[in-house]
Amino acid sequence: MNNAVSGFSKLSKEEKINWIATAYFSTPQEAIQLLKNYWNSDEKIQKLHDEFIENTISNFYIPLGVAPNFLINGKYSTIPMAIEESSVVAAAAKAAKFWSTRGGFKTTVINTEKIGQVHFMFKGDALKLESFFNQTKAKFFADTESITKNMQKRGGGILDIVLKDKTKLIPNYFQLHATFETKDSMGANFINSCLEQFAKTLKEEALDYELFSASEKDIQVVMSILSNYVPNCIVRAEVSCPINALEEKHINDPQEFAEKFVQAVQIAEVEPFRAVTHNKGIMNGIDAVVLATGNDFRAVEAGIHAYASRNGQYSSLSHAKIEDGIFTFWMEIPLALGTVGGLTSLHPLVKLSLEMLEKPSARELMQIVAVAGLAQNFAALRSLTTTGIQDGHMKMHLNNILNQFEANEDERVLIRKHFKHHVVSHSAVVDYIENLRK
Repeated sequence: MNNAVSGFSKLSKEEKINWIATAYFSTPQEAIQLLKNYWNSDEKIQKLHDEFIENTISNFYIPLGVAPNFLINGKYSTIPMAIEESSVVAAAAKAAKFWSTRGGFKTTVINTEKIGQVHFMFKGDALKLESFFNQTKAKFFADTESITKNMQKRGGGILDIVLKDKTKLIPNYFQLHATFETKDSMGANFINSCLEQFAKTLKEEALDYELFSASEKDIQVVMSILSNYVPNCIVRAEVSCPINALEEKHINDPQEFAEKFVQAVQIAEVEPFRAVTHNKGIMNGIDAVVLATGNDFRAVEAGIHAYASRNGQYSSLSHAKIEDGIFTFWMEIPLALGTVGGLTSLHPLVKLSLEMLEKPSARELMQIVAVAGLAQNFAALRSLTTTGIQDGHMKMHLNNILNQFEANEDERVLIRKHFKHHVVSHSAVVDYIENLRK
């Protein structure tokens, strides 16, 4: 069957759904009904969702949960988390409660600098290009005045522009490398608008530069785009306490636990196969808060993983040490976030999440997000080095298995009672359900 379609974007929402249902499903009406079941009953909210992206046919729900009791710099927060993976929210909440009685989380924003680049080709004398750039630099600022005016009122704007010679990497390749401060907005549109004006100014001014030959005047701009790698937009989060204060239900020997914990982190620092999974756990916490607050988790992921590779090998984002009887666990990560603009002013649940966090600034949100990641990592490493990761995770996953097999209430009571004393695995639960139903 040929399922190609012409003019799909011009079809109404109903027409799009009808075409998809007919083209791909053996029971079209069931597919149509399923898609419509996930529409919001409030037409205004549904229209809002329809217009977030193109060719919208329905909403794809992800649970929004909360992790309370996060003591951050002496102040309690309840953190919203949008995620589908079981045990993530529970683990974050458990770590938050653990550290709330041991001094809480301490955070510091080290820098908030963001980066954008104009990538261009120049076939000529690099020294002449450098002289041209120095002469023209003020014009780049002047020509973007209308773009930066409002940002400057908020204390942001263009911090600097430098010329970078990349010809050792690619022949004739140069950059205008610009740094920005965007205050409470993530700033992608602002940065890209500035960069496109830089590119225009670059080409126009080159045509009038007397020292350039005819071929040198013909600067070829390849692209103008912000970078999601922000190694100078860094936040630090940490926890620490005397080793003996680590004692709790699953930590009978605090010294042994602390040493094993540090060893686990050291393994992630030197072994990339472990580091990837280690950092994925950190991102469970980070992505969930980034998504709940209407920020771009793909950009955050890309930037953080690049940062984890900055020394030439992919490595752990978090670190741990024991010094003078004190256990310390910390992390420094790049985070470019916003609390104004984009979805933050459009999505009702994003607005609710930000209000739950008491309307944080971008700097405050950086700290909250970093703490969620560190808490998640602590919870995972505590499980790995004590009871093992599967015990708690599979018990949380039990509900998903029960839902998959549409267990009724009587079955659920018996199954939960049985698996209080038996190891939870998918096959074990399925076997038990099948025996029950016999």
